[in-house]
Amino acid sequence: MKRSLGPHERSESLGNIRPTYIKRVAIELAKLYPNEFTGDFEHNKKMVSELTDIRSVLMRNRIAGYVTRYRLRLAL
Repeated sequence: MKRSLGPHERSESLGNIRPTYIKRVAIELAKLYPNEFTGDFEHNKKMVSELTDIRSVLMRNRIAGYVTRYRLRLAL
C-alpha cells in the first residue's frame, strides 16, 4: 500500500531536472557569447536559433530556458 505525502512532507526545493547535454550546451553558449544572452527567454530563444544549428523546437526551448535560468542565477 502506497502512502501519499502530505503537503508539509514534500520538498519545496525540488526543481526541474534537465539532461546533462542541455546544461552543457547552454553553459557553453553562455560562456562563448556572454553579451548575447539576457534574462529574457524570448530573446534567448532567438539567439539559440541564430547561434546553433539545432532544428528541434523543444531542444531549442529547453536550452534557451536553461540559459535564462543560468544568467539570472549569475546576476544574483
